[in-house]
Amino acid sequence: MQKITPCLWFDSNAEEAVKFYTSIFKKSKILKIARYGEEGYEIHRRPAGTVMTIEFELNGQTFTALNGGPVFKFNEAISFQVSCKSQQELDYYWGKLSKDGDVKVQQCGWLKDKYGVSWQIVPPILGELLQGKDAEKAKRVMSTMLKMQKLDIEGLKNA
Repeated sequence: MQKITPCLWFDSNAEEAVKFYTSIFKKSKILKIARYGEEGYEIHRRPAGTVMTIEFELNGQTFTALNGGPVFKFNEAISFQVSCKSQQELDYYWGKLSKDGDVKVQQCGWLKDKYGVSWQIVPPILGELLQGKDAEKAKRVMSTMLKMQKLDIEGLKNA
């Protein structure tokens, strides 16, 4: 049993977002859907039967998505890191998560998807390059990374 489960607060499109995410990540699935009832309508203002929460997995990591209304929005203070071993894998996740809608591509491998969720699409080797014994190499890697949006593994290695 997972002790900590991230809960993502959506206005009213949690089900759409969950279907989007589970279509991208392998070993992903929708686990449970809870729906609003008539009880508490004066507070939640959702028609009975509409989706309240969805429990789902992405690569075995459990998440909850909540249709909580327009009160809160996502921001970059919380992001999800996707560790990619190859450029092909990095390109795949970058392409899928940055597809459609109001996507904001940011520097250093960050993007904000069409639902406003922030992602870091990064290779594990980045940490090794930045924390290696060669301080000059680490500086060059940092300088190179800061100029990139989607990360280029070979470009980082060659820095």
